[in-house]
Amino acid sequence: MTSARTAGWAAVALVLMALAVPWFLWRNASVAFGLPVWLWWHVGWMVLASIVFAVFARTDWGLGVEEVR
Repeated sequence: MTSARTAGWAAVALVLMALAVPWFLWRNASVAFGLPVWLWWHVGWMVLASIVFAVFARTDWGLGVEEVR
Protein backbone atom coordinates (compact mmCIF):
# COMPACT_ATOMS: atom_id res chain seq x y z
CA MET A 1 0.00 0.00 0.00
CA THR A 2 2.76 2.44 0.92
CA SER A 3 4.69 1.85 -2.28
CA ALA A 4 1.54 2.45 -4.33
CA ARG A 5 0.91 5.73 -2.49
CA THR A 6 4.53 6.75 -2.98
CA ALA A 7 4.31 5.97 -6.70
CA GLY A 8 1.05 7.92 -6.95
CA TRP A 9 2.50 11.02 -5.30
CA ALA A 10 5.62 10.69 -7.45
CA ALA A 11 3.44 10.66 -10.57
CA VAL A 12 1.54 13.74 -9.33
CA ALA A 13 4.84 15.53 -8.67
CA LEU A 14 6.14 14.67 -12.14
CA VAL A 15 2.99 16.03 -13.78
CA LEU A 16 3.18 19.22 -11.70
CA MET A 17 6.81 19.70 -12.72
CA ALA A 18 6.26 18.82 -16.39
CA LEU A 19 3.43 21.30 -16.85
CA ALA A 20 4.85 24.08 -14.68
CA VAL A 21 6.37 25.73 -17.75
CA PRO A 22 3.69 26.32 -20.40
CA TRP A 23 5.78 25.36 -23.45
CA PHE A 24 2.64 25.34 -25.60
CA LEU A 25 2.01 29.02 -24.82
CA TRP A 26 5.39 30.24 -26.03
CA ARG A 27 5.09 32.82 -28.80
CA ASN A 28 1.42 33.25 -27.95
CA ALA A 29 0.52 36.92 -27.55
CA SER A 30 -2.99 36.33 -26.22
CA VAL A 31 -4.13 38.58 -23.40
CA ALA A 32 -6.87 37.94 -20.87
CA PHE A 33 -8.03 40.52 -18.31
CA GLY A 34 -5.08 42.73 -19.15
CA LEU A 35 -2.35 40.13 -18.60
CA PRO A 36 -0.71 37.60 -20.93
CA VAL A 37 -2.27 34.14 -20.88
CA TRP A 38 1.05 32.53 -19.95
CA LEU A 39 1.09 34.61 -16.76
CA TRP A 40 -2.40 33.43 -15.88
CA TRP A 41 -1.16 29.88 -16.48
CA HIS A 42 1.56 30.41 -13.86
CA VAL A 43 -0.87 31.93 -11.36
CA GLY A 44 -3.32 29.06 -11.80
CA TRP A 45 -0.57 26.48 -11.70
CA MET A 46 0.80 27.86 -8.43
CA VAL A 47 -2.69 27.74 -6.91
CA LEU A 48 -3.06 24.12 -8.04
CA ALA A 49 0.41 23.20 -6.75
CA SER A 50 -0.42 24.80 -3.40
CA ILE A 51 -3.63 22.81 -3.09
CA VAL A 52 -1.86 19.56 -4.01
CA PHE A 53 0.88 20.28 -1.47
CA ALA A 54 -1.71 21.01 1.24
CA VAL A 55 -3.42 17.68 0.55
CA PHE A 56 -0.08 15.87 0.62
CA ALA A 57 0.94 17.60 3.86
CA ARG A 58 -2.32 16.66 5.57
CA THR A 59 -2.49 13.06 4.39
CA ASP A 60 0.90 11.57 3.58
CA TRP A 61 3.57 13.82 5.04
CA GLY A 62 6.74 11.77 5.51
CA LEU A 63 5.77 9.22 2.89
CA GLY A 64 8.88 7.82 1.25
CA VAL A 65 11.27 8.99 3.96
CA GLU A 66 10.66 6.24 6.52
CA GLU A 67 13.45 3.99 7.69
CA VAL A 68 13.82 0.84 5.63
CA ARG A 69 14.04 -2.26 7.80
